[in-house]
Order: sequence, then structure tokens, then C-alpha cells
Amino acid sequence: MISAHGIGGARDLPISPELAIAGAVAALTISFTVLAVAWRTPRYDAATSGRPAPAWIVGIVDSTWWRVLWRAVGFVLFLYTAMVAVFGKDLLTNPLFGIFYVWWWVALVPLSLLFGRVWRAISPVRTINLIFAKLSGGDPETGVYRYPEWLGHWPAAIGLYAFVWMELVYPYSTELGPVRLWCAVYVALMLIGGALFGNVFYERADPFEVYSSLVAKLSVWGRRDGALLVRSPLANLDTVTPRAGLVAVTAVLFGSTAFDSFKDSTHWVTFLQGSDYINNHSWAPTLVNNLALLGFCLAVGAIFAAGTMLTGVEPGFRRRTLPGLFAHSIVPIIVGYIIAHYLSYLLEAGEATLIKASDPFSNGSNWFGTANWKVDYYFAYHPTMLANIKVLAVVCGHVVGVIAAHDRAVKLLPRRHQLTGQLPLLFAMVAFTIGGLWLLFSA
Repeated sequence: MISAHGIGGARDLPISPELAIAGAVAALTISFTVLAVAWRTPRYDAATSGRPAPAWIVGIVDSTWWRVLWRAVGFVLFLYTAMVAVFGKDLLTNPLFGIFYVWWWVALVPLSLLFGRVWRAISPVRTINLIFAKLSGGDPETGVYRYPEWLGHWPAAIGLYAFVWMELVYPYSTELGPVRLWCAVYVALMLIGGALFGNVFYERADPFEVYSSLVAKLSVWGRRDGALLVRSPLANLDTVTPRAGLVAVTAVLFGSTAFDSFKDSTHWVTFLQGSDYINNHSWAPTLVNNLALLGFCLAVGAIFAAGTMLTGVEPGFRRRTLPGLFAHSIVPIIVGYIIAHYLSYLLEAGEATLIKASDPFSNGSNWFGTANWKVDYYFAYHPTMLANIKVLAVVCGHVVGVIAAHDRAVKLLPRRHQLTGQLPLLFAMVAFTIGGLWLLFSA
């Protein structure tokens, strides 16, 4: 279950890859053309966009009992996960693997799209930091030191890379010991960071909170000066704060997803199996996969940086700040690929994890009454529907990304470069579209 996830191959995508790629490129081109004609002034402003959420929703969401409820839910899940990590058997029937690779990583995306900053609400490390602060008479919002601005999201980018490395290239990723150690190191680093820098550390350095908060920018929920707002997802997306390391975060998320499908493609498998040198050295496949994962992430970052920086700017404008200012536009592309990549995996492996959760010690227990449930392989019997959803998710993600980039370009670039200056980024997005759909069909 754990190792066989990812984008379905051509056998479950009964549509023409050439037609899908041509349609996606056409959609991007038409979208850009329409925007160039009809969208000539900025439409999104973080200071004015959105309207107050209904009073009854605000009354619930801003209440103490609501916050405590979700803190308790997150902490109970944390305690259960710690229990199966410490006392569970080193078997794939241990629900820890599904919690780690499916619930924690994949399910965080749809939950954040629907409800906003989910991990911030249930984060057990935030809860532990809060408890320590209360016991010591301190304030969880402040730490011993001020969080360095130059550090930005770089710790989160490194943490996300550590997770995808564990998932995709580490040869013992389905053994209990390494997964248990990864989780222990994560908790320890987060608690130390929270003690040193306060809650701002979690906002900027916790890989899962940064991940969830970025995806949440495509939800309808936002805040301004503490007030809960309802915004269009595009207006919400415009509120992403460009910080150091933001481009690295998006490059890791996008590049790792692309590599996950590439490593199962016939081209890559043939290369690995056909190389005598790789086959004759046990360490070689791991090294090559490590280099490929790193290469995918660096390539995504480089292509995006080039697409944003190859434009005209006013004299004195620092061109190297452009990738960060446009990084929000790649978030919908990431979400589109994650939906295409993990949809069937989330539903099937997620259900399997719920079934295994009733038997945490692999001894035939049925704690929650789910042990006798069966996984519903709905999409396995409806491949055309699955194919359409996957292609639609990729295309919609790119179209929304083009819109977000266009609005930011109209706001930032001088008038003479507002359209022509977007062409390099459009070409980069077309390259992402073609590459993503090619991987979708070649896995």
C-alpha cells in the first residue's frame, strides 16, 4: 500500500495524452490572451479584499471551546500515533505508516482547502509548547530570541525535503525504526524552535504548518487584523507573504511530486534496470534516485526563477526579489498536481489506514469497529472518470496560476512590460504543464 502510490499509469488513463497536453496548452494560451485584453488593472488587495464571515461562524470559530476542541483532537491523534510508533509491531499492518504517509502528508491538502489552516489548529507541537508556556508562566507567542527574518521559510523547505526524501528515495522507508526516528526528530526540533522563537517559529519553520497554510490560501477563509473573512480563493492567494525560502518550499513540493511519478515511468525503470554499473553496485540505485530527486526540485526552482526574472523592471528594482513575489502563483499548480497524483491513493490507502487503526498492535483487535471494513476501489472501476479528474486538476491549477501571476504582474511591472514581461513565466508554466501531463501518462 505504502510503496505503490502515485499517479496511475496509462492503463488507468484511457484518453489520448497528445489530446490532453494540447488541450492544456491551449487552455493556458487562451487564458493569457483573455487576461491580456480584459484584465489590465490589479483586482486583489490584501488590505481591502474579502468580507466579514457570518456572525454565527465567527462566534464558533473564535470561541475558546472551539480552539480547545481541535487542540484536543490533534493531541489525541498525536498520542495514538506515538503509541503505535513505540509499541506497535514492525509490520505494514501497523497504522503508523498510513498515518505518516497518507493522513499526515496527503489528507492535509483537501482539509486545508476546505477549512483553512488545519495544521495550525491541531498541531501537537503547538499544544505542547502552549502547555510548557502555561506551566512556566511564559507567553507561547514569544521566545527567548527574535526569529531571524533572513531565515524565512528555509527550515520548512529543508523539513519538507527531508520528508519527501524519506518517502521517495530512502530504501528503508517502510520500516518502523526510521519512521519512528523521523517523527521523534521532528517533534524535538519543533519544541526547541518554539521555546527559542515562540509561535512565529511554527508559522515560518514548521514544514507541515507552512505546507498547510500555503494550501489554505486557496480556501475561502482568511484573516485580517485577527478578523475572520470570506474571500475568493484568488484574493486569498494574493495575501501570501513573500519570504526567504518560499520559492524553495514550492520547488520541493512541486519537484518531489513530479519525481514521484517519474521514478515509476518506464523510461526511468528501464534506465535503472538496463545499467550494468547500477545493477552491480547495491548503493548505486539509491544514489541515482537521490540525485534525481534533488535535480527535479532544483530544476523546478530554476525554471520558475528564470521565468519570473526574465522581464523588464524599473531602474533600481531588485530583480532577484521577483521569484518570491510571484511564488504564490505556483501554489495552485502544486495543489492541482497533488490532486492528480494522490487522489486514488488518498481514498484507497486512507481507508486502509482507518481499517488498520482498529488493530494498532496487529493482534486481531477491533478498537473502533473498522477492522472488518473493506476498501472501496471505486476509481479502479471508473478509470475514465479518474483520468478526467486528473487532467482537469492539472489544467485548472495552471489556469489559476496564470491568473494569479497576471494580477501580480499588472501590479508590479511597468506598463510597457506588463504583458510581454509575463511571456517567460507563461512559457515556464507551459513547460510545467507539458512535463506534468507527460509524467501523468508515462508512469
